[in-house]
Amino acid sequence: MFGFSEEQLAEFGMTFGLGAFMLYMLFIIGELAWKSKAGKLGTFILFFVLAFGMLGFVAKFIIQKLWGI
Repeated sequence: MFGFSEEQLAEFGMTFGLGAFMLYMLFIIGELAWKSKAGKLGTFILFFVLAFGMLGFVAKFIIQKLWGI
């Protein structure tokens, strides 16, 4: 499609597409904390707990790039 192979499209989607989706999820978490008036500790807990899974995905991406997998 448009001169790109399926592998190139999949890699683009997994890096930039999922990265954009993760930023959107962080925005949603911030909006949730603001609307619920969670305070500083509550906001920290919301970001820590809800964004912890995203940290694993980012770590996986970094490890793959460093090790050349």
